[in-house]
Formats: sequence, C-alpha cells, structure tokens
Amino acid sequence: MKAVETNLLKFLQGTKQFIIPIYQRKYSWTINQCRQLWNDIVRAAEDNKVKGHFVGSIVYIERGLYQISSVPQLLIIDGQQRMTTLALFLLALGKAIEESGQTWDITKKKIMNYYLVNIEEEGDLYHKLILTKSDKDTLISLISDKKLPEEYSLRVYENFNYFLDAIKSSGIDLNKLNEGISKLIVVDISLDRDHDNPQLIFESLNSTGLDLSQADLIRNFVLMKLEPKEQTELYTEYWYPMERSFGNLNDSAIFDRFMRDYLTVKTGKIPNIQDVYSVFKDYVYQQNGQSVHEIVEDIYQFSKYFVNLAFQTEKDKGINQVLEDINTLKVDVSYPFLLEVYEDFVQEKLSRENFISILKLVEAYVFRRAICGVPTNSLNKTFATISKEIDKSNYLESTIVAFLMKDSHRRFPKNEEFRNELSVKDVYNFRSRNYLLRKLENFNRKEIVDIESYTIEHIMPQNPNLSAEWRLDLGVDWEEVQNTYLHTLGNLSLTRYNSELSDKPFIVKRDMDGGFADSPLRLNKGLGKLSVWNKDEITKRASSLADQAVKVWEYPNISDEALSKYSKKGSEGENITYTIVDHPELQGEMMALFEELSKRICNLDSSVRMEFKKLYIAFKMTTNFVDIVPQKSRLRLSLNVDFHEINDPKGICKDVSNLGRWGNGDVEIGVSSANEIEYAMFLIKQSYEKQRDDE
Repeated sequence: MKAVETNLLKFLQGTKQFIIPIYQRKYSWTINQCRQLWNDIVRAAEDNKVKGHFVGSIVYIERGLYQISSVPQLLIIDGQQRMTTLALFLLALGKAIEESGQTWDITKKKIMNYYLVNIEEEGDLYHKLILTKSDKDTLISLISDKKLPEEYSLRVYENFNYFLDAIKSSGIDLNKLNEGISKLIVVDISLDRDHDNPQLIFESLNSTGLDLSQADLIRNFVLMKLEPKEQTELYTEYWYPMERSFGNLNDSAIFDRFMRDYLTVKTGKIPNIQDVYSVFKDYVYQQNGQSVHEIVEDIYQFSKYFVNLAFQTEKDKGINQVLEDINTLKVDVSYPFLLEVYEDFVQEKLSRENFISILKLVEAYVFRRAICGVPTNSLNKTFATISKEIDKSNYLESTIVAFLMKDSHRRFPKNEEFRNELSVKDVYNFRSRNYLLRKLENFNRKEIVDIESYTIEHIMPQNPNLSAEWRLDLGVDWEEVQNTYLHTLGNLSLTRYNSELSDKPFIVKRDMDGGFADSPLRLNKGLGKLSVWNKDEITKRASSLADQAVKVWEYPNISDEALSKYSKKGSEGENITYTIVDHPELQGEMMALFEELSKRICNLDSSVRMEFKKLYIAFKMTTNFVDIVPQKSRLRLSLNVDFHEINDPKGICKDVSNLGRWGNGDVEIGVSSANEIEYAMFLIKQSYEKQRDDE
C-alpha cells in the first residue's frame, strides 16, 4: 500500500480512468451532504488563512487485472461518493463559467480536459470517471451535454443542478470558487492486488458502519474477490435483478432484513440486524462445498420469495390473497418460517393446496393470539425454530401438530378462548380492526366488499350524553352498558352513512335511507329486524359474529392419533400419564385445600396449566414456577426462584438450594390451612412474575 497526501485537482490531472466496480453501491449522496461540501469549498475560497481543506481518501487498485489499455485504469475501492460529487461540482462550475459570458482564470474547456475527460481518447476511455449502471449513463450525458437516458440517476442529476443553482445564486466570484476547490486535499491510497487484501482494507475503512449498509458490505464481500468477468456475470444475472426487486435498494433496511431472515433459515439462529454482515461472512466460510456462484444464486432465489411475501407480488392470486392478509397483521417475524415453506413449495415438496393451508394456519395462529392478548415477544423464536419440528414427508399434518403442541405463551388459542376474548375485546381500538371486519364481511363471499370505502359505525353511539330514547332502550344501568360494550364487536358495524346515522335512536338508524334495514352488508344482516338495541342484543350479535370468526380463523382439526404420533416422549422413553389418583395424600381436608390453592394459581393467567407428575403437581407456563408435593398434614410448595430474590416479610420461606427435594426451585413453604393461602399466593406470584418477565 502507498499513501500520500495530495491536491485533489493534481490527483485528477493526467490521462487516467477511475472505474467504480460493478459491485459498488449506487451514487447516494443527498442534497444535505452536497450542501456541506459546498459550504466547505466556499469557506476555503473566502478565507485566505485556509491553505488546504481535507475531504477524505481515495483508495484504488493501482495495477493488476485492470491494466488492459494504454490508459491507466484505477479500480476505486473507497471514495466513489466524494469523487462523483466533486466531479459534479467541477461540471457545474464549468457550465456556470460558460453561461456567464465573462472571462475567468479558468475555462470550461480546461475544467473538462484537465479533470473530467481524457481528451486524446475515444469511447469509454474518453471519460475519467466511470460509474455503475444508470449513474454512468447519466454522468456521461451531463458531461456530453446530451439528453438524459430514459432511466436516469435522480441523485446524479439533482446534485449537479444543486451545485449549478448554488453557484449562480450565491454571487460568489467564480475565480474565488476555483481557488476554493484548488485548496481541497485528498489522501491518495494505491493498493497492489498481489500484496494487499482489498476486502480487508475496505472493511477497515468502513468499520464504523456509518457509511455502508449491511447490504453494501455483503455485496462487496461476495463480488470483490472475483475476476471482472465473473463479477459482471453474477452481478448482471443475480445481484442487479435482486436490487431492482427491492426498489434498487433506496432503502437498504429491507434488504438487511431479508438477509437476516435468510441467515435465520440457513443457520437456525436469529442474527442481530447490525451483525448480519459478520454472520454472513461466517456462514460463507463454513460452506466448503458451495461456490460463491451457488451461494449468490441461492440468495437470489430466496429473495424472490421474500419480495413476494413483503410486497405481495406472487402471480398466483389465491396465494397472494393469503400473503396480503398475513402482511396486514404485520407479522414479519414469521418470514424465516415462510421463506423455508415457500422454497419447499417451489421445489414441489409441498402442494399448492397444502402451501395455502400452512399460510392460513400461520394467519389464524397470529390473529387468534392477538385477539387473546398473548404476548408476542417469543414469536420470532417460535417461527425461527418451528421448521425443525416438521416431518416434511408428512408436511401439512406435522406442521399443524407443531403449532398445536405449542403451549403457554406460545399457544394456539382454542375456540373457547378465542370466542370469549373476541366477544368482550375493545376491537374499535384494535390495530387490526379493519382486517377483522373485512374478513368477517367477506367470508365465503364471491362479490368482495372493499370496506376501506366504509366507516366504522357504533350502533349504540359514543356520545356520553345519550338521548332519552337511547337511555330507555339500554335500561337504568345505561352508563355501565355503554362503558362496557361501546367498542366491542357486537356494537360495531360498517356504513357509508355515518354522519346521517350519527347519534339517532336505533329505530331511526334502522329505517332511514342507507340505514341498517337498507344495508347490503352482511355485517348488518339481522339488525333490520330488531326493534330495540340493548345489552342483550349486543351480546347476542357478538356471540354470533364470534361463532363466524371461529370458522374464518380456524383451529385446525387433527386426530388424537396424529397428535400422539408426533408427541414428545417422556424422559424414560415412554408416554406416561399421571392423574390426581396417583397422589393418595389428596383426600378430605388436604383435597379441599389443594383444590382451592390450585384454582387460585390457575387464575393467575389463562396460560398457566397444571400437570400431574409422579411425585408432585407442577404449575407452569413454559417451565414450572411452583410445584406442590402433597403430604398427609400439609402441602409442601417449591417456588422456582432464587432464595435471595424472594420478598418474604413473614420469614416463612426455607432455603432448600443445597437439599435434595422433589420439585423445582430453591424456595420451600408449607400450606396446612385455608387461612395461609393468601400469603402463599403473595409468594407464588413472585415466582410466576419472574418466569413471565424472563420469557
């Protein structure tokens, strides 16, 4: 490596050509960055005390594969953004000089011939700076003063015009501006391909991660080491089409997210979004049997699935509709699982019908959990690992079983829980409210209703000052009814006559033009036959819609035989089921005490479940938080919490961390009578909350 500080204009002079490699990112400097450069040049121009202003380094490969002509061709490793911007400034200065009609110390012709073109050369060699793709054609058009290409680079064109406008509107002497840019200093760093490692140098120059996205780093890592011909082939065949499908990576965050999901599929672990590049490098180094070409081809293939998922571009309308529904629920964490299933569908390991069934299974799983308020913080791990539980020779059945066997905070809510929660939930303020009403309205309907053109209607009005007619219909406890049921499913509908319906009495809302009796919507079916709207009718309608919801977001039917086929075996290799009869100590007073205490524990949360073991009864979410060992005169409880963490004002807890006990945990207490239950629950809640928070 050779590094030397030099004047920018001197660096640009002479016959040479700077080539931006095909794998480098597009020109991306914004107006704000151009404004900063403009301010620096103006400051250098107007302050005689400023002898030089450093604008960064230019790193390039000095010789090797790119020495194919009499013109030295320098492959830019770092500095393309500032080089392009400085070229645009010089081009704008030359145009401003020409248009001014005055004589200056420098001419447009000199600027062009010294810094922007190789005057004695022809074709591509004529231009000193060769950018990539549309950037290249746009810069050449500006230099040649020709019409822009059809797909031109907006950034190149906008920034050129920014500098041209700034020069003209500033009123600054153009000789002064020429002096200002003459003071710019760069560090000229030339590499030798035979002795230097361009990739390592590139990484070290961008180690802060501020300038380059994970996408930039990955692309450069994959393509930088290849021969030019193979670079061009891979970039043209795979990488460039992939970039275009991601919107030309104007927002690289989407591509970074895709690479995280891709690596999750390939490694079974979820990398931090900031570590995607380093994890990708480790992954590539471990693929001893795969060439770079095969890895890039695989990334490209998975990117097509991701784009279909994220942007709903699947050509099969039936599949695309389910993808739209899933994306409405904003469940990006499911992508690693869906990418793998998508790949299996494309590879014909899975039929179209079964693929759609699995997509709908995911949709129902996510939506039911949202309605039931099940915490979502574990969903990413669930979707990252669930494919390991699937037997792909019996794809659909084993996938259903994998979801149904999730428990606690990973559970698939059953019909009763889903129906009950949906009936009482505040769905008006629910994020997926419109999705819920759309799916209910259009269930089994061929003529799809666009509910986005409708507004939400509260049948019982929101106005806290209800009219006398409404108070009479709702009864003496009308305020409680309104507070309890206002935003629930039973009281919500759709209309295009919201302002006309307003707070009018129910009968008026029913019979007016566009009212409930006149509505073509299925959600309003039955309202036209009612003479009163009150608590009973709201709960009846909620129950009816909840029954329909159970069909829309189905809980999969599967036989007990299939469940048992995939169920996990016990630690001794046998499926052993214990029941309460295996605990003979539970009789009489001890049974009554146990029933009361177990009821209180289970009521802590709907995710808590009770399991009978051989020597104790476990209460758990994911793992046990309290175990009960029945004894003749008391219930011995083990709390799964460190002894030093327990808050025990009465001092009844015993430290059993070094003792052999049945049950899980370091804290032991005894309960021998009903009046001790309240304090026992105070201690049990601490263990429960610790496990819940840890999860």
